Amino acid sequence: MFKQYQFRNYRIKLIILVYLLTTIGILVIGSAEKGYQSQQILGLVLGSAAMLVCSLTDYNILMHLHWPVYIFNLLLLIIVLTPLGKEVNGAQRWIDLKVFSLQPSELAKILLTLFFAKFFSDRQDRINEPFVILQSIVLFGIPAVLVLKEPDLSTTITIALVFCAMIFVAGFSYRYIGGIIAVVAPVVLVFLGYIMRDDQKLLEDYQRSRIMAWLNPSEYADLAYQQQNSIMAIGSGQLAGKGLNTDAVASVKNADYIAEPQTDFIFAVAGEELGFIGTAAIIILLLLIVIEIIMIGRNAKDLAGNLICCGVASWIGFQSFINICVATGLMPNTGVPLPFVSYGLTSLVSLYIAIGIVLNVGLQPRKY
Repeated sequence: MFKQYQFRNYRIKLIILVYLLTTIGILVIGSAEKGYQSQQILGLVLGSAAMLVCSLTDYNILMHLHWPVYIFNLLLLIIVLTPLGKEVNGAQRWIDLKVFSLQPSELAKILLTLFFAKFFSDRQDRINEPFVILQSIVLFGIPAVLVLKEPDLSTTITIALVFCAMIFVAGFSYRYIGGIIAVVAPVVLVFLGYIMRDDQKLLEDYQRSRIMAWLNPSEYADLAYQQQNSIMAIGSGQLAGKGLNTDAVASVKNADYIAEPQTDFIFAVAGEELGFIGTAAIIILLLLIVIEIIMIGRNAKDLAGNLICCGVASWIGFQSFINICVATGLMPNTGVPLPFVSYGLTSLVSLYIAIGIVLNVGLQPRKY
C-alpha cells in the first residue's frame, strides 16, 4: 500500500503550522472558558489520530467512494433536522451522541469537498456544458438547503464559496464567470435594498437584525453590542495584550461583554490577551497553512488531488476571513468558527481529517 508513497514529501512543515495554531487556540479557549479546554485537547488527540490515518490512506480510495460519501453526508444533514437533532439557542445543528455532540454541517465541508473533487475531475472536459453545470448546482443545492434549514446561513455561505472556488479551478469558463458577476452584482444591490424593508420575507428576523445592526450600530445598539465589544476588546490589547488568563477588572472578556467568547468571537479574546502580536501570529499561521496546501495542490498527480487541496485551502481561507471580519466589524455578525482556534470538537476533527487527506495528496506528487 505504501509503495507508491514518497515519504520525503511528507509535509512536516504543514503539520507543525497546524499544531502551532491549534496550541494557540487551546490556550486562548482555556482563558475564555476554562471548562472547554479539555474538550478541545480531546479534539486535538482525536484529530491527530484521524490525520495520521487519512494521510496514509490513498485518497483515490475516497474518490471511488464519492457517491456513498455524498449520500452519507445527506443522511447526517437530514437526521439533524429530525427529532434526533439537538437544538441550542434556536438552531438545530447537532446530533447528541451522549459522549459528544456531532455537528454534521462542519463535517459536510470536507465530505462535499471530496465529492466534488471527484465529480469535477471526472467531467473536466465537459465542465462548461449546461447539463453538467445544472447537475453541479443541484447536487450542491440539496445539502446547502439542508444546512440552511438548521438554520446555518454562515456555513451555507462558506460551502458555497468553496464550491465556487473548486468549479473555477476545475476549468469553469471565464466567459460564464463574467456573466454571473454581471448578473449577481445588481441582484445583490436589489437584495440589500429589499431586506432593509420591514415587510421583507427572504431572511429570518434575527438574520435581518444582524445586518441592520452592522449597517446602523448606533440605531441598533442592543443588537450591535457584541461586535462593538469585540472591537473594543481587540483594541484594548494594544501591542502585546493583557496576558492569557488576565484577571484585569477592565477586561472586556472578564466582564462578560462578549457572549460565547470561546467560539465565534475567539479572535476578540486573542486580541485582548495576546495583542496585535498574537492576532498577527494567528493570521500569519492561517495564511501559511493555506499557502502550504495550495503548493501541495499544485504538485498533485491529478486534478482530483488538486481540487481536494483547492477545497480545503478555500475552506480555511474563506472561513478565517469571515470570522476575523465579523470580529473586527467589517462584516455582519454571523456564527463562523475560526479554523483550528475556535472551540468545537467536530470542527477541529474535520479540519484534521482534511489536513490528513491533503498530506496524502502530497505523498503522491506529480511525476516530471
